Amino acid sequence: MMRRAEFWDALADGKVRCRLCAHGCTIAPGKRGICQVRENQDGVLWSLVWGRPIAANVDPIEKKPLYHFLPGSRSFSIATVGCNFACAFCQNWRISQASGDGEVAGGGPGGLIEPAAIVAQAKAAACASISYTYTEPTIYFEYARDCMALAVEAGLKNVFVTNGYQSADCVEACQGLLHAANVDLKAFNDEFYRHECKARLQPVLDTLTRLRRAGVWLELTTLLIPGKNDDPDELARLCGFIVEKLSVDTPWHVSAYQPRYKYAEHGPAATSLASLERALAIGRQAGLRHVYIGNVAGHDGENTYCPACGAKVVARHGYGVDVGGLVDGACARCGAAVAGVWG
Repeated sequence: MMRRAEFWDALADGKVRCRLCAHGCTIAPGKRGICQVRENQDGVLWSLVWGRPIAANVDPIEKKPLYHFLPGSRSFSIATVGCNFACAFCQNWRISQASGDGEVAGGGPGGLIEPAAIVAQAKAAACASISYTYTEPTIYFEYARDCMALAVEAGLKNVFVTNGYQSADCVEACQGLLHAANVDLKAFNDEFYRHECKARLQPVLDTLTRLRRAGVWLELTTLLIPGKNDDPDELARLCGFIVEKLSVDTPWHVSAYQPRYKYAEHGPAATSLASLERALAIGRQAGLRHVYIGNVAGHDGENTYCPACGAKVVARHGYGVDVGGLVDGACARCGAAVAGVWG
């Protein structure tokens, strides 16, 4: 099933311009945009993946990762094929970079799944939210939006795990529907975005400020790749942006990278613990109150501490969570508020 796309303009000679993401693709008849799942058919732009999830799983919310949003809860997580980035190090490349007709048309093993069925499955699994994740939710926005609207009616929250390349129109359309987002701030270097992701840095920064203004709870993740985006000065500038344009309370997750996709044979080695700990120190020195080390279970950098008295308020080990140090979103020891969405 195809669905007529939103956010596009008709141009001369049957071409269209997509306005869903910051690429702003101009698409000739019979062609697709960069995401490979939006196609111009006779001067009309169509989504090829509406109702066609390639993955549907129940995950802990901490897997997104979101540490200050409904900790310990479960999130029903869906994705379709496709992405508007082409990251050489993609961890989910088998589905994000899928673009063949058969893959798009076939969708997941269950075939067509209506939004109402997604919401019903989430409720049946006792999930508190639905996450649009694994690939880039922007590229299947019409499907995500229809799911989000029904989720809100059913009392569920909605989460994007995203590269942050939405257009202003897309962010505006999410208002009232999207409650939290983990945005990959992949680097603070436009050359990295251009060479490694086939994108640009500034649109991501613009999306972050728009999401914050829209009242979406934000957490950021940087997959730390040795020799690519781990320069200490660059990380300090990245943290400075978070402090200045977002908030000192915005959680920043510094995650360990493993060689995948095009980096599997010829890319950098896996991230060292020392590199992660250096980034953690840089974030704290910049004034960020909540910096986390990801993909290293059992490290103290997984835990949340009260910014006022230093007490451990949320203890984590992998996806195991103990929120005993929090009472109604405040530190149980000193009563100071801890930023987040706790219930």
